[in-house]
Amino acid sequence: FLSDTQRAFAIGTILGDANLELNWSKTNYKLRFAHSEKQKDYILWKYRNLEEWVLTKPRYYAKTKSYFFNTISHTDITSLAGIFLKNGKKIIPENISKLLEYPLTLAVWFMDDGNAIMRNGIFMGYHINSQSFTQIENQFLCKTLRDLYDISVTPEKNHGKYRLRINKSSAAEFKNIIESSILPSMQYKLG
Repeated sequence: FLSDTQRAFAIGTILGDANLELNWSKTNYKLRFAHSEKQKDYILWKYRNLEEWVLTKPRYYAKTKSYFFNTISHTDITSLAGIFLKNGKKIIPENISKLLEYPLTLAVWFMDDGNAIMRNGIFMGYHINSQSFTQIENQFLCKTLRDLYDISVTPEKNHGKYRLRINKSSAAEFKNIIESSILPSMQYKLG
């Protein structure tokens, strides 16, 4: 089964870029990872974190200039799909507070979907690009992060969808929570 660290890691990337996919027999789920060639170091790190769950090392796909790999399908990953998928679409579960307790989860999610907000060269905080979730889910995520970490986070409208904005007043606190888990090659996301 997934270790606590692997589970925290998997949850962070499920919130972010990873896909939960059914196996060919539709009995269990696997995780699928893909990142651009610029993030090769990052996908290799993901692979190393889940290596015992993977049969084939990351491969390069020239058409999209990206690297990808899949985990094996397993009941433990299927249990995560039961939490995060509804009718085939990613959702924010009611127990998200419990799932975001690990700074590693937040750090992986940020490496997948986060960035520093810069306006005319001035640092203004952080985004977590959570536009795949509904407005209500984003509001719930904001409340959860405020309650868990006492940081100022608000939903921000972006092209008709919503994402998380960690306000400048809490940026240092947020960075302090996740920084030890951020890979050197992903430090640029912290601004």
